[in-house]
Amino acid sequence: MQERRKETRKPLMAYTQVFDLYGGRLLGYLGDLTATGAMVIGDRSLPVDLKLTLAIEIPELRNVKALRMILPARTVWCDADISPQYFNIGFEFLEVKPEQAEIIGAIVDRYEFQRDMPNYPTNPSSGLKV
Repeated sequence: MQERRKETRKPLMAYTQVFDLYGGRLLGYLGDLTATGAMVIGDRSLPVDLKLTLAIEIPELRNVKALRMILPARTVWCDADISPQYFNIGFEFLEVKPEQAEIIGAIVDRYEFQRDMPNYPTNPSSGLKV
């Protein structure tokens, strides 16, 4: 499948709940987030092109008092997760207000999963002293 994403995915380390605002049910938890969309890990499959309003719980952030963000979205894909009881659901945000874009940026900055690689020598024997 051809990659059409305009922004790099930012996997998150926060268990942030995502709800269908008007359906009143938990859709799942944020897996990754960008200013234009999100991947949610949930226990139900959703059809592609389903339009709904997401209510994303905002994790603790310095200088942010809002508890949730309301974003209109549509599903762009839905695939089985590596764990067979879950699904990965890709959402495109249909409208993001400037203040919401700032909150998304703050969430990514604070909760992005970053893996620091150790500074290993390029030749394993070059750093060893016996």
